[in-house]
Amino acid sequence: MGCFEEVTQEGPGTNQHNDERSICLHPFYDLSHVPPATFIYLLKDCYTYGTNKATSKFKILLQLVKVALHNAPQPGPFTYAIQCMYIVPLLGKTYSEGFSHMLTSSLKHLKSVESVQKDFLEAKYLAAQLVLNILDSVVPHENRILVKLLETFEIELRDMAHALYGSELDDDLVKAKEHLRQYVKCFMESESNAIAVALITRFSIQCCDESFLIKLIESNQLDIAEECATFMGKEMISLVIQKFLDMKMLKSANKLVKEHDLTEEFPDVSYLYKESLVKKLAEKGCWDIAEARAKKEKKLVEYLVYLAMEAGYMEKVDELCQRYSLEGYVNSLVPEKVFCGSDYLDLKKLDVQEIVWVDEINGLLNATSCIEACKIIGMDCEWRPNFEKNSKPSKVSIIQIASDKIAFIFDLIKLYEDDPKVLDSCFRRIMCSSNILKLGFDIQCDLHQLAQSYGELECFQSYEMLLDMQKLFKGVTGGLSGLSKEILGAGLNKTRRNSNWEQRPLSQKQKEYAALDAVVLVHIFHEHIRRQPQFGVSEGCKAEWKSHVVSRVNSARRPLRF
Repeated sequence: MGCFEEVTQEGPGTNQHNDERSICLHPFYDLSHVPPATFIYLLKDCYTYGTNKATSKFKILLQLVKVALHNAPQPGPFTYAIQCMYIVPLLGKTYSEGFSHMLTSSLKHLKSVESVQKDFLEAKYLAAQLVLNILDSVVPHENRILVKLLETFEIELRDMAHALYGSELDDDLVKAKEHLRQYVKCFMESESNAIAVALITRFSIQCCDESFLIKLIESNQLDIAEECATFMGKEMISLVIQKFLDMKMLKSANKLVKEHDLTEEFPDVSYLYKESLVKKLAEKGCWDIAEARAKKEKKLVEYLVYLAMEAGYMEKVDELCQRYSLEGYVNSLVPEKVFCGSDYLDLKKLDVQEIVWVDEINGLLNATSCIEACKIIGMDCEWRPNFEKNSKPSKVSIIQIASDKIAFIFDLIKLYEDDPKVLDSCFRRIMCSSNILKLGFDIQCDLHQLAQSYGELECFQSYEMLLDMQKLFKGVTGGLSGLSKEILGAGLNKTRRNSNWEQRPLSQKQKEYAALDAVVLVHIFHEHIRRQPQFGVSEGCKAEWKSHVVSRVNSARRPLRF
């Protein structure tokens, strides 16, 4: 593709000449004496040239074809493109659809050019003839290209009548519509529904009913169903909305209600959609965003309180009640029927003895010595969520390191501010130790975040004996909670995942959540080993997890500058 780059950069006025450049300059910058067949075959040659990926080649060619069609081909660009469309199928399926898409896309920006309006109007008739040839399988184009032709050339029923009968009289319009109806029926029978609906809506052909609409929905062709229902009228739109509601597709239902002003017929859809959105956000732990989406609408805020109580997130319940004066609503709920915390693992069930908060240097040194005495530890880290688009992630706030009985939570922000050299030294003793197996879940993501947050620390650049549990258990879905449920019989309550990890002090519930994410990794690993043949560490099991252990040694150490 080097010839494209040269032409694009230097332009047609360059004085340099070679075979590649002369081939490109002639067809792409002056089509006045180049037949469509020559142009298409030169286009193919240019596409096959070079080693760039197909997408890059296509983008470069698309720009060049736009320029070429703008530079006064003879006849005009729209007529010229239609003539090319007859040639393209001769190249075979490998090129046909892509080149056809390229040609039709290149014409869009020319529609507003006044000098080619006459050519556009004349080409409509030629485009209608091409459509008929495609429908009759005389010219082998894909249905998607047929739809693009209809759209690009804005083909109307009178254009089809002119192509079929040479006139646009009322009788010929009726005959043309009936002629097209036969194609539509064939497409419907062969379940080529996209092209069938495109013809129905463009030429106002009445040949589909409620059963066809339901068939589209049941086959998950929802965009086509919406298009068809819009053409058929309000009653059919209402049918589609009701089907969407039955399928719990509240977003799609709400969109149609708004677009067609059917709030009176479906008064509850808007609220149900908002409620579902709040629930999805709460399930992801995005409580602040869920609250913002509720927009102080009392009923939605009450529902958010209910979700927080159901998740066992009682500090969020208290926070919302205080902010919106909902104590009466909370008192009306029966906590035993709402709270389902027993479905989740907690530190008590895992018999964890202690959570140690580490935010000063002596505590850091003591914790490091304790961790060095462990053979297996779990690791995880947390940072404040940032939901602004295109913004940088927040700095890692805490890192949790745990054995099966004790969890240390390190306040990285404060420890880094107090003494980065000691922090780096302590964590290098942990991360680079070949005597400690360090477990994580999608741990590469955490390490990347740590390196971004504390780039001057060597401790997050090198590591030994790191095992990513996500890779060991590839078939398990649902993240760490799903893995916990699969191996230990109960999942993890992730409602606090996106809480503010930079607030100080952290709440007790936040500390318990953070500690559990590290501790559970050790218990999952031990249970996995226990389940092996004869409930012992078989050689096969050892080889299995060892094959996923990774190390990264950064030999070129940089001097720390603080």
